[in-house]
Amino acid sequence: MAALPRKVNRRRFLQTTAAASSVFGTFTIVPRHVLGQGQVPPSETFGGALIGVGGRGPGTYSEMCKGLNVKKLADCDVKFGDRADQKTVYTDFRRVLDRQDIDLIAIATPPHWHALISIAAAQAGKDVLCEKPMTRTLGEGRAVANAFERYNRVFQVGTFGRFGAYGNEQARLTHKIMRSGLLPKCEGVVIQRGGVKVRQWSGDPETKLAEVPPNLDWDLYCGPSPLKPFTPSRFGGSHRKWWDYDNGGLGDMGQHKFDPINWTWGKDDTSPVEIEVHAPPAHPEVTGMWGWVKLKYADGLTIVMDSGEWGEPFAELQPRDIGLNDLSEADQARLKALPDPEPLLSFGEAVKQRKQAGGHAEAAHRTVTLLHLANIAIRLGRNLKYDPVKEEFVGDEEANRLAYPPLRAPWHV
Repeated sequence: MAALPRKVNRRRFLQTTAAASSVFGTFTIVPRHVLGQGQVPPSETFGGALIGVGGRGPGTYSEMCKGLNVKKLADCDVKFGDRADQKTVYTDFRRVLDRQDIDLIAIATPPHWHALISIAAAQAGKDVLCEKPMTRTLGEGRAVANAFERYNRVFQVGTFGRFGAYGNEQARLTHKIMRSGLLPKCEGVVIQRGGVKVRQWSGDPETKLAEVPPNLDWDLYCGPSPLKPFTPSRFGGSHRKWWDYDNGGLGDMGQHKFDPINWTWGKDDTSPVEIEVHAPPAHPEVTGMWGWVKLKYADGLTIVMDSGEWGEPFAELQPRDIGLNDLSEADQARLKALPDPEPLLSFGEAVKQRKQAGGHAEAAHRTVTLLHLANIAIRLGRNLKYDPVKEEFVGDEEANRLAYPPLRAPWHV
């Protein structure tokens, strides 16, 4: 992907990010299981692979296999330099994606790799279950969503709260009202207090350098992020506090918290237009403390992220649901005549039916966008305006550079 010019060109970024998969080679043979649009026989066996075998790896792979007959054919991790046999154990994910007998990919790497591996997997004809957060940057999310639409592959983000929201009668009613178009002005207020591990994944950057472990491919670990000297906290679970690889507590927990909210309030195809932040000055290298972020949509819906870990709690608004009383009697009758929300498909059912999963790429992108908008406001220490159609900040080049950063060579074209 080419470095962005000083004036951010979103369209160029999306085109080049999607094209970035060309560095993985040209894939011309599609696995036999994923040809066509018909349903897959229930007895069909799929070849599976796990890329990123750290703490979340086994759980992510297990979720991918639910409801499917899957034979595990490969494990891949940059720390396997002392054991990779290039048959069932790999260090380079590109070799896994080259295999024609692998149909399903579970991705549990740090987030700075989620986008490029997902895009390359889609291009290779694989279906993907990817750990949360969906992406490290806002622009990567759009590129992933475009790729899975283009290659007609199944994507599910590794969080399932929206399935629980679908099972809640009030949440289904809210979703139906919001998607009906009968409520052009929404007075709903959602306040999510705590639960995003802000302090846990904050702190001063570690400056003590160390030798790279002999089994670790550090250059490949850094991948599209800047190649920095090795320090132990950049690798392993503590990667979450480094902007180079993740997005702090919001990156760790935010998609869990806000994905069911995004579905309930019918926002899988748009994003907020105003972001207001209450936070201390941020460090350029590592994530830090923050108080609250208020995100407002064009229709008036307000979502508040209140960390509960810094400063005064958010007290400007109180939570407010919506219901039938927000509609006129005539509109209530119109709503009743509309179909109820369709059931959300699990990853396994989506693979078998060749349909979109409940947490598909576009929906996952719109949820993770909430986290990116909040973090960019926190990092810049100011309120922002955002265009959810163009997917860029209004009149703010610095914010757009954080949303669409260049990738490190050779991970761009």
